[in-house]
Amino acid sequence: MIQLHPHMKILVAIDFCDFRCGIDALAALCKKKLKKDPFSGSVFVFRNRSGTSIKLLCFDGTGFWIAQKRFSEGKLKWWPNNPLEPLSIIAAKELYVLLHKGDPSKAMFAEDWRKLPL
Repeated sequence: MIQLHPHMKILVAIDFCDFRCGIDALAALCKKKLKKDPFSGSVFVFRNRSGTSIKLLCFDGTGFWIAQKRFSEGKLKWWPNNPLEPLSIIAAKELYVLLHKGDPSKAMFAEDWRKLPL
């Protein structure tokens, strides 16, 4: 199981990817096209062409995890769009919204750090 926590680095690939790819092909894509180390512990997020599925790739120190979510209805409403960069960095809370077909740019989040009342 991939656990998402606030200090995790999450990198979203802007372009779609061929979902026939497995762990080795996605790791090679991270290294060659995205110019990032797939062994860094970052979570890499990919989407298919139609926007009906998302894949996550992560190395935990002992091996790779790959997870896929295929939406039973509908497709993604939001995906980062920057033609000059191959990647976009998002927060764990934004990935959580994205995994539920939401739009992180319109979501309302609590502040990252709040003082506790005494």
